[in-house]
Amino acid sequence: MEQLKVLIAPYTEEQLALAELEENTDFITDLKINSANLVDIVLDVEEKFGIVIDNDSMARMLTVKATIEIIGIKLAENAGK
Repeated sequence: MEQLKVLIAPYTEEQLALAELEENTDFITDLKINSANLVDIVLDVEEKFGIVIDNDSMARMLTVKATIEIIGIKLAENAGK
């Protein structure tokens, strides 16, 4: 979660919400991140973790918990290759 917080920080001005980041934090509602910046976050996640996130997974990445779960799934898929 801390690594994700670092990736999210440049895209939100909601510093209090960022400081209190938890699994149920919603990127759009709580952090006021727009859809274009969500795409930037996904690209940053792909680069940081060396994974590829498909469109279906990207559409589900609206909360911290969902994003962490998808990163875990993609890392496991890569480990199996």
